[in-house]
Amino acid sequence: MKESKNFIENIIDEDLASGLDQSLLKFRFPPEPNGFLHIGHVKAICVNFSLAKKYKAPVVLRFDDTNPVKEEQQYIDAIKKDISWLGFKWDEERFASDYFEQLYNWALELIKNGKAYVDSQSSTLMAEQKGTPTSPGENSIYRDRPIEENIRLFNEMRQGVYAEGKHVLRAKISMNANNMLLRDPVIYRVIKKEHPRTGSNWVVYPLYDWAHGESDYIEQISHSLCTLEFKPHRELYNWFLKQIADPNKLKPKQREFARLNLSYTVTSKRKLKNLIDQGHVTGWDDPRMPTVSGLRRRGYTPESLQSFVNTAGVAKRDNVIDVSLLEFCVRDHLNQVAPRVMAVLDPIKLNIINYPEGKDEILMGENNPEDESAGIREIPFSRDLYIEREDFREEANRKFFRLTLGKEVRLKNAYFITATSCEKDENGEITVIHCTYDPLTKSGMDTEESKRKVKGTLHWVSVKHAVKAEVRAYDRLFLDEAPDSHKDKDYMEFVNPNSLEVITAFVEPSLQTATIGERFQFQRLGYFCVDKDTSENKLVFNRTVPLRDSWTKMGE
Repeated sequence: MKESKNFIENIIDEDLASGLDQSLLKFRFPPEPNGFLHIGHVKAICVNFSLAKKYKAPVVLRFDDTNPVKEEQQYIDAIKKDISWLGFKWDEERFASDYFEQLYNWALELIKNGKAYVDSQSSTLMAEQKGTPTSPGENSIYRDRPIEENIRLFNEMRQGVYAEGKHVLRAKISMNANNMLLRDPVIYRVIKKEHPRTGSNWVVYPLYDWAHGESDYIEQISHSLCTLEFKPHRELYNWFLKQIADPNKLKPKQREFARLNLSYTVTSKRKLKNLIDQGHVTGWDDPRMPTVSGLRRRGYTPESLQSFVNTAGVAKRDNVIDVSLLEFCVRDHLNQVAPRVMAVLDPIKLNIINYPEGKDEILMGENNPEDESAGIREIPFSRDLYIEREDFREEANRKFFRLTLGKEVRLKNAYFITATSCEKDENGEITVIHCTYDPLTKSGMDTEESKRKVKGTLHWVSVKHAVKAEVRAYDRLFLDEAPDSHKDKDYMEFVNPNSLEVITAFVEPSLQTATIGERFQFQRLGYFCVDKDTSENKLVFNRTVPLRDSWTKMGE
């Protein structure tokens, strides 16, 4: 069977067939450390590291740290943690700031060759002079400044002589170019702020388009892969490389793939930070956030995120991937690896009237039917249990297969029971359900009684042995499928006010030893993860996903 390849792999294969030495293949992942990685970055990471693995090539992790206003060490640390957690290892760690001196010297060469000039106009005026996609731009009055004056001013910019905004360095390309990005782009500006790595050594900083391609060239990246919004930048990328590249050295090739757009989600770092600043979420790692740290805290696994990216594929055109695919991938993986336990989120008491008073017994439960090696665990059983309130109705039609008066159901890993009566409070709310059990129907017994056909099976927790826990039931953060696509509305208007429900639940005692980050299937309810807020005296669980996609049903 012929191997299926994506279009990037076909490009690389064509380059190799055209004479590119495979030993020269090299990839990179170049995040800006101005926030936390999100699900969109996961795709870029998987694309680059998977190609590196396939072609046995190195990967550079390069931090695009050219804007000290927004960049912090905490983001650098978080990015490295996230990539490692996803299961990838980079071969080299670099920073754009490593190349500040070389980039500056190349900029001086541009000036000397008449390809760059210092502009002293306001940013507003420069923007007006750019023109439009259908009309040409207008030359700056400083475009023909003498080379010697440009060199002096640029050196003085570096020395900190001028205030921010007083001067910028622009490439001299063409104010009539069809590609607006080629209309004399700014390549250096003055920023007087401490840099996380270089401190106060620099006060002039290169812009992305200048620093990025040149950094690729310094590192000899063979294929510079980025998302589609950078396709218009490719012409400028190549123009800059043409000015500085040695014809005898490899010149990087920029190619673009579709970014990962997820429904019911925003991934703009600015918009995510607004959610934090306005108190809609608690931080970058809030389990409702599409950040890697948020997804990890919610209970997603590296395997499920990689599976999601691989299933979504590498395309040439932007499209929106339904978040239900992401949820399917984590369900699929957790179904294989997560231990099964019992927890009751909305408890009502169940009293077994014919079970011996004061008696306790230990029942056995399978940890994971998908994994025989997972073994079994002990589950205490007693006369009084908690079950889910919605699992009982006094009266019900034939389609209700759970507990109702006079009807028999199975208790998971335990016995058959039949509801006989219930108690209510002064408001008519049911407080206790009374039932009987059949001692000859214990799970695992080979008796005629245990072979009776019973349609309903309920999970439960022994009241006497139950452990109280806080459960955080998370839902989608936005109610709209594309919250940031509306021209007449702000994405904040679509924030789901019910994206978090905090529940006091009861769980089986085996969970007392659960550790932070451990994932479980709460039987019949969904997948849950132990949150970092858990302490010696308090268990906290985050709901990763319900067992089934409730949103699909809502839309049907």
